[in-house]
Parts: sequence; structure tokens; C-alpha cells
Amino acid sequence: MSTDTETRDDAHSDEWFASAKKIYPMATHGLFRRIKWALLFITLGIYYFLPFLRYDRGPDAPGQAVLVDMERKRAYFFFIEIWPQEVYYLTGLLIIAAVMLFLMNAVAGRIWCGYLCPQTVWTDLFLWVERKVEGDRRERIALDKEPWTFGKVGKRATKHFFWLMIAWWTGGAWVLYFNDAPTLVWQLLTFQAPMVAYVWIAILTATTYLLAGFMREQVCIYMCPWPRIQAALTDEKALNVTYRWDRGEPRGSLKQNTRLAAQGLPAGDCIDCHQCFQVCPTGVDIRKGLQLDCIQCGLCIDACDNIMKKVGKPTGLIGYDTDENIQRRIDGKEPVYEIVRVRTVIYAAVIALVGAIMLYVLLNRDFADISVLHDRNPVFVQQSDGTVRNGYTVRLANKRRHARSFMLHVEGMPPDTKVVAIGVDTTFAGRPIIEVGPDQTREVRITVTSPPGVEMAHSTPVTFRITESVMGEVVTANDTFKAPDKP
Repeated sequence: MSTDTETRDDAHSDEWFASAKKIYPMATHGLFRRIKWALLFITLGIYYFLPFLRYDRGPDAPGQAVLVDMERKRAYFFFIEIWPQEVYYLTGLLIIAAVMLFLMNAVAGRIWCGYLCPQTVWTDLFLWVERKVEGDRRERIALDKEPWTFGKVGKRATKHFFWLMIAWWTGGAWVLYFNDAPTLVWQLLTFQAPMVAYVWIAILTATTYLLAGFMREQVCIYMCPWPRIQAALTDEKALNVTYRWDRGEPRGSLKQNTRLAAQGLPAGDCIDCHQCFQVCPTGVDIRKGLQLDCIQCGLCIDACDNIMKKVGKPTGLIGYDTDENIQRRIDGKEPVYEIVRVRTVIYAAVIALVGAIMLYVLLNRDFADISVLHDRNPVFVQQSDGTVRNGYTVRLANKRRHARSFMLHVEGMPPDTKVVAIGVDTTFAGRPIIEVGPDQTREVRITVTSPPGVEMAHSTPVTFRITESVMGEVVTANDTFKAPDKP
């Protein structure tokens, strides 16, 4: 077997600073490669085509199923509509995502890095293009050493053309989540789209092209913080891609190990074929143990299993395992796999709790909202008849798809307090009736004037209450009524 490259550790063992050694991952096939292909098609299929999925929300509402509408300041996910003041849903999603990473790490190490990370997925796709155009590992190594010819220029130009097309569609797909996708596609093709769309497409095209085409494993090793974090979070129970050295050592060529075994001498199953690190996208020799560079993608398992089948030995020399189980096998004990343990139960419980809270809040959310901003200058006005007036800016939100009327009442003030909504003529029992359009907000200037002859405390807590006229939905906001200090 060929040994024409070194592992990353070998190449940099005596160097503090050195240029990155180019990695030429070899193609392989097997269970984990099929899993990676399936996840690649699923994740990229969702990413590229989800913006074109339609969802009917009624008239005058966006028909895109998943949309972040910057103009209307809304986020839509099928039947869910999120307003800016409901940013706590995003907080909940971020908490779930973080704890899910912890759970994945506790169960199977860097499974996120190996199968689902965008850097891994797009790098896999770029590598597939590279292999189709330039050939597998040996052909690519030879091509790099060849002088520049028309054939080499043609292959390189073809590869980079497809890379740029993938990167361009990646950037284009991202901006489609922020505007109506079919409309924006037509505007982009006819050069009528907003300039910000072209700018973001250019930025994301460049980053995808550079990160997946050139930087590749360097992103995982040097730029991404997760390898350092997960190293601190992992424990001896977590499954990791592991070389089972208790079975593989002492390693040697197939002929050498066969001869040693025939003589009754120790001989491992590893035939030192180097296939495990030749397929590795980060150039790791898994036989050296768990390393920071390893993204736990499982391709070395497939490569090793294929070799074991060819030489007539059992598969599983490399597999998802723990160092603890290797020692148990040495001691003649059965391996133990503890997926359900205190750590994983806690992580799963946190995910379930946060998800349940988000679901409860979503199912019981208000479809109206009110916010109050007290005037700062002046805080209050004392009028000639002794009354005191405070001014407020009140913003009402109607989250329904039809116009609604809200009656405004200020609680905590004495009877006969005068409440006026400037620009609002409709009242009921002295309380303003404010109409708000469908799925809109309305800002209203409110003045609250204390009754004549009533002395007010310097600061009186008050509650602004709005009541929807048809369904009776009630929403409140708290503030204060200011008055002069008593002499």
C-alpha cells in the first residue's frame, strides 16, 4: 500500500510555524460514507429548496413558509409568526442547540462535526466535485506535480467553475430566506434586486468558496472553537472513533503478521496499510489515539473494514468505542456501553424542559401587545387649575389577521382622571377606543390628567390596560404617574 504522505502530526512534529500540508483524502465506501451522503442530500436539500416552499396565511400576508421579513419586522415558520418583542423564542432555540451539542458529545463525541456541521457538508460536496474532475487521491497528487498544460488548466478551470457555482447558489439561497424567494430570484436575474442582496450573495459566495475549497480542515482545526470545548466536556463513557489497539498491535505487514502468527508470536490485525488516514479529511492517523484534529466522521472505519474483509479478518478494528472498553477486553471482561447515564439524562431533561416552556408560551401567547414610554422632558406639567398632566407614548400591536379595536383604561389613578388619546375620536365611558389594522402596530400619544383638587404622590404606579372589543383579550403594561413633591 502507498505511504506517499505523512500524517499531519508527522509533518509538524518539529515545527512551531509551518505552511499547512495539503491533504488529499481518498474516496471510500461503506456504512458511514452512506450515512454522510444521506445527511448531505437531506441537509442541503432543505437549505437550498426550503425558501420555495409556500404556505397560505391569507390575504396581504407573505406566502413563503419560512421567511425572515426585515421590512415587516417578522419571522415566519409555517403557521408560527414571531414578532421582534418575542425574541425569547430565539433565546430558547439557541439554548436547545447548545445543549443538543453537549448531548451529542456525551453520546458519540464530535458527531456534529463529522456529519452535520456546514463546513463538513460543503467540504464533502467540494471534494466530490474535485474527485469527479481530477480523479482520486493518487491522480490529484500526480496532477499537482505535473507542469501546467492545457489538460491541467482545463481540469482546474472546470473544478473551480463548479465550486463557484455551488458557492454562488449557497449565497443566493441564504438571501432567499429574507425576501419572497420567486420574486427575488426574478429580480436577481433581471438585475432589479436591492444592492444589499448582491452584496450578501458575493460575501457568502466568497466565504463558501474559500472555506470549503481551500481552507477545509484548517477551519476545523484552527478556526472552530468546538474541538477545544468538546475536549473539556467529554468523558470516558462517550463513544469516539477508536483504534482498538488491543486487537491491532503489534502491527505489521500482512506477510509479516501471518508469519509471526504461524510461529505463535504476537501479531496484530493491523497490516499497516495506511488506508485509515489516507481517507481522513483532516489527515489524522487514528491509530495514535483521540486527537484534536479528528472530526469523528467514521470514514476510517469504512476504509479499515474494507481492508479487513479483503484479508479475511473480522471487521471493527476501528469503530465507535471507548478506551474503557478496550481495557475491559484486555482484562477479559465484556464491553459496557452506557448511553443513558447522569450526564445524558440531564442534557436531555434540559432540552425537554426548554422545549416544553417554549411550546407552552407559544400555545398561550397573547395576540395583542402594549408598550408604554413615559415622557422625559418634561416628566409632568402642572396646570393653572392645580391638575397634573403626564404624557406617554403608547404602542399597541395587533397580531391577528384582521383589524381590531382596543379600549384603553389607566388603572391606579383617582376617579375622574382624564385620559386622552390624541388623534382618536372614539371613546366609551371616557376611555379611548383605538383601532389597529391587521398584523400591524399603532403608536398613540396619550395624556393622563389628574382630577382637580386631588393631591398626588410624587410617583404613583399606574397600569395601562387594553381590552379587545370582540374577544375580550386583555393586555397590560406598567408605568408611573409623576407629580410635584409635596411642600
